[in-house]
Amino acid sequence: MAVTGLRMGVVGGSIAGCAMAVAGIRAGADVTVYERSAGALQDRGLGIAIPPALHERLVATGYLGSAMPTAPAATRVWLTRAPGDGSAREFARQPSAITACNWGLLWQALRTAAAGARHHRGRPVTSVGRAPSGRAAVRTAQGEETYDVVVGADGHRSLTRQVLAPDLRPTPAGYAVWRGTLPLSALADHPRPLELLRGAWVTLGFPGGHGIFYLIPRGDGSGPDDRLLAYAIYATPPGRTPDEAGYVRHLAEEHFPDAWADIVARGEYTATTCHPVADLHAPLAADPPFLLAGDAAGVTRPHTASGAVKALQDALCLEEALRSSPTAADALRHYARERTPEAARLVELGRRLGRAQVERAPDWAAMDQRAVDAWCRATLAGASSYLYTEAGTD
Repeated sequence: MAVTGLRMGVVGGSIAGCAMAVAGIRAGADVTVYERSAGALQDRGLGIAIPPALHERLVATGYLGSAMPTAPAATRVWLTRAPGDGSAREFARQPSAITACNWGLLWQALRTAAAGARHHRGRPVTSVGRAPSGRAAVRTAQGEETYDVVVGADGHRSLTRQVLAPDLRPTPAGYAVWRGTLPLSALADHPRPLELLRGAWVTLGFPGGHGIFYLIPRGDGSGPDDRLLAYAIYATPPGRTPDEAGYVRHLAEEHFPDAWADIVARGEYTATTCHPVADLHAPLAADPPFLLAGDAAGVTRPHTASGAVKALQDALCLEEALRSSPTAADALRHYARERTPEAARLVELGRRLGRAQVERAPDWAAMDQRAVDAWCRATLAGASSYLYTEAGTD
C-alpha cells in the first residue's frame, strides 16, 4: 500500500503517541500529533523496562537512536528480610534479561524520530468523532481537522476510546503502587545492594506485597555512575490512599531488610508518585477510521512491565499493517486482529501476577529456589512473559 497522502492524526504526544507518529511517517503518511502539555515531557524520569530484543529492533528500524542510554540487567534476584536479624536473605536467582530505560530519555528519543510530523504542543483535544464524510474529526479550541485515520494515544482516560467503547470503565485491583527514583548516593553506605543492582534487578518480598528495584540511566552525562535507582512497591494501603513518600517509608522500615529500608526510608528522592492499580482493555483496538494505542487500548497491571512495551509493539504493528494492506481500513482491521487479543492477554496476565504477588502473596520467608520456580510455573499457567525465565513457563 502506498500511503503517501494519507492523513493521520495522533491524539497524545507521550511515548505511545510519538511511537505511532514514527510508524505513520515510516509508512509514508502525513502525520499530525496533538499534545495537551506544553511542558517538557522529558522531565518525567521514572523507570521502565523493555525486552532486549525489542530494544534492538527499535534501534535497527530507526525508532530509537543507538546513543540513547540504557541500563541492561541480566539476572533477577529474589530477596526478603531474614527472620530475627534484619539482614537480606537471597532465596532465588533467575536469568531474566531486561533493558532498563529512563521514561524521559525514551520519550525524547521517540520525539526526535517523530520530527517529521507536525506537533501541536499545548493544544488539548476537546473531542474526537466521525465527520459526515466518514472520516475522523479531531476538535480543539482552535477548530476542527479531519483525517483518514485517527490514533488514540491519549492514555487511560482516552477520549478516542470513548468513541469505540463509551461505557468501558477501569476495574480497580484494590491495591496501590508506589514509584520512585533516587540518586546512587542513596546507596553509598550500602555496597552490597549497589553491587547487586549493577548486574541484576531485584524483587523484594514482604508480607502482603513486594517491591521491584533496578538501575536506570540518569541521562545528565555525570559519568560512569550516571544512574538512578528506580523502584515500584506494591501493597494494599490502609483505608484511603496514603501520602506517597510517607507510607512507602513506613513499609520499608517495617518490612524491608535493614539496608534496603535505609535506602528507601531515608534517601533523597528525585521523583515519586503513587496511584491505585486498575486495568481495562477495549473490545476492539481499532474500528476504521479510529485506532487505539498504548494505555488507550489497554491498561494492564504494572506487574507485566508492558505499558511502554505494548505501545512500542503497537507502533511496529501499525507500520507493518499500513505497508502491507491495500487500504487504510484494511490496515486498521489487520491491527485490530493482532492487538486486541494481545491487550486482553496482558490484562489477564497482570491480574494473575497481582493475585500471586499482592492479593495472595506467599510466605516469602519460606521460599527457596525450587519453590520460586514452581510458583512461577503455577502463576503463569503456560502464559509467556519476558520477565520470567524458562523455569517459570511450561
